[in-house]
Amino acid sequence: MQAVIGLLVMMLGASYGLETYCDGRQDGAQCFGPLGGTVVLQLMDRASERERYKLYKSSDKTTLILTVINNKIFNNAIKSRSLFNLSDGTFRVNNLSRTDSDEYPFEIRDNKGIKENRALRLTIQAPVSSVRLASECLSQGEKRVSCSSGGGDSPQYSWTLDGRSLTDTELLSVNTETNSITLKQHVSGAVACSVRNNVSRFCAPPTTISDSSTVGKESTVSINPRTNITSWNQTVTPLSEDDPWYITDHSLLVCGVRAAVVVFALIGIAFYFAWKNKDYKKAEGSAYRPEREHQDESVVMVEM
Repeated sequence: MQAVIGLLVMMLGASYGLETYCDGRQDGAQCFGPLGGTVVLQLMDRASERERYKLYKSSDKTTLILTVINNKIFNNAIKSRSLFNLSDGTFRVNNLSRTDSDEYPFEIRDNKGIKENRALRLTIQAPVSSVRLASECLSQGEKRVSCSSGGGDSPQYSWTLDGRSLTDTELLSVNTETNSITLKQHVSGAVACSVRNNVSRFCAPPTTISDSSTVGKESTVSINPRTNITSWNQTVTPLSEDDPWYITDHSLLVCGVRAAVVVFALIGIAFYFAWKNKDYKKAEGSAYRPEREHQDESVVMVEM
């Protein structure tokens, strides 16, 4: 259920729960409110019973928003989504929309007439909803890190390395169009990106960059098991006795020797049994001949 609600909020682009504060006690104050959220405008320190206050919308004062006389609220054109606090002089406006962006003149009168006349500018901005950080290793060993945000009006991007600002010795270039930076070859550490505008700020989880790291499309390193050749820099590392592929080669040799020994053993056994069989037949023949000679002699003696 929570996932469905979160999805609906993202689809609608709402930012309920976000709140900004603006001190409008100075003429020409620039105020910002989150789209769908709340802005708190500080119009005065507190309402006075001896003064009358009027808040208008638009510079020509065509729309009267708020009227306070003798510490009492007589008119509030947007009372369904706003609240004026007499004790601290703040005007809270909820459920902000794009149409709320405008200039708001504010008048303070006393018994002698207009005591003060000033105006504030309110601008409604969509807050940043998400940030995505991606990085890749370039052909010469430089690292390109890009940052993208979801939603948000007039986003501003900033970068840090291990929690501090990047220096000229670490930064090769900055591309404001693609919101990416290119780091020099020797740079390593945790790179983070934060995106902000006047109503919100969003930070992406840092990504770790090392001298030998390869990330993104360039990061896939394929190793040839025979020569250990890496596809991105074509460096060759000779095989050693500790190399697992080196051990595999010896294993194949041992298997071949063992197979040869088995074959020779089988041949030897075959020759042995053949020889035994021949010797047995020879012995059998020798035993048969004396019996026949004895029989012949018996026959001769009978005839005699």
